[in-house]
Amino acid sequence: MEPDNYNSEKSENFPGDVTYNRKKNLIGSYAIIALTFLVLSLIFLTFNLRLLAGILVIAGASFVVLLTRKTGSLSESPKEPLAETPSPVGEKEKVISEFSHRIREPLNNLVLLADLLMDSGPQKRQKDLLETFVASTNNMVTIVNELTMQSAVNLPHAPGKNIRYNILSTIQNTIDLYSLKADSSLDIVFTKRDYNEYECNGDPIILKQIFLDIFSTIEEQGTEMPTRVNISARKEKEIEGGRIIGFRIQTDRNNILIDQATGAGKLASKLIMMSRGNFSQEAGENCSVLNINIPFAYFNAGIKSSPSAASAGVQRPALDLSECSILLVEDNLINQKITLLTLKPLVKNIDTASNGSEAIEKMMRSKYDIILLDIRMPVMDGLATAEKIREMEQGKEAHVPIIAITADAMIGDRERCLSAGIDEYISKPYQPAQLIATIKELLS
Repeated sequence: MEPDNYNSEKSENFPGDVTYNRKKNLIGSYAIIALTFLVLSLIFLTFNLRLLAGILVIAGASFVVLLTRKTGSLSESPKEPLAETPSPVGEKEKVISEFSHRIREPLNNLVLLADLLMDSGPQKRQKDLLETFVASTNNMVTIVNELTMQSAVNLPHAPGKNIRYNILSTIQNTIDLYSLKADSSLDIVFTKRDYNEYECNGDPIILKQIFLDIFSTIEEQGTEMPTRVNISARKEKEIEGGRIIGFRIQTDRNNILIDQATGAGKLASKLIMMSRGNFSQEAGENCSVLNINIPFAYFNAGIKSSPSAASAGVQRPALDLSECSILLVEDNLINQKITLLTLKPLVKNIDTASNGSEAIEKMMRSKYDIILLDIRMPVMDGLATAEKIREMEQGKEAHVPIIAITADAMIGDRERCLSAGIDEYISKPYQPAQLIATIKELLS
């Protein structure tokens, strides 16, 4: 998918920017206060100061409620100005991305610490407070995740970097992203095929935004009952330099998925045309069908290989978690310590590196079975580190699985990680069980 005929529009700041920035700053303040209360309650709880811990949990929960309301207004307020008034899109994406990243880092530590404390066998009163603490933390996780999803829908797309990605994997990830909404009324079923036949070059963000906009349009026309959405993809025909992929989206009620008159699916329609695709719609008494055809470029050997290609033909013996050696690459010492507390009792050995350059040096001296890799680091970031590791493996019967553990959780971040040679992507905040299950899967 190559948006070469798309010209992004630029303009000066519009009036909505002031209100938008004020709301963003207010949300940031509420988030910091809520996190501070929750962290302090956790500290007091460890010293058995249950009354103080309980008061702080209640205070933190109150700010979580305020944060929920203000985040909802932030998600809705920029929608019209951004859609109708030209604006510096890249700057707004950067602001939201930085806001998301700064909250996800400490929030991840709260989630992991709460899990460790729950496993430590607390007394009943402490357990009750911990459960309240966990519920408040989970509410904040939901808020941040919803902000990520809403920003993907509301911000118009600017042409991005062409990378290698898998069409089916990108659609599934988009469905997972939309399911982060706490109040989603869509029951989405995606019929998958052979993933190997859907590798392409292009900008995956375009495909994600098409589907996110359609999902939002369907939900806006929904009822109290969930709407079932069936999605399938198929190869329509070969063209010069690529192939046309057809997508069929069917709902179990009469919906208008794209309509120029009402503005339904406006962003999806624009991006489909921008990608030199087309669409058609069919409506029945109890169903609606949207057919989309989009040309995709073949995978270009000049683009860096994906993990599946890099590991093709490399046979690795299955390894038990207790026998594995892990390299944790993370520049934040607090994040390092909490991850070590989580994994050390379960694995044979775990070493740490504070940046990519240090990680490469350690890999030259020692053998590791799994690499846990942060993305934003000094000296050498995570993407450059993954690319260097895959470059070192070329011509060798070797492939060390890499898991990205990062607070970069905006639309397109996952695909950028996979394109750099990373095997799996986990966005913060995450549950320890998710990380352990992912490590086991890559070791099997």
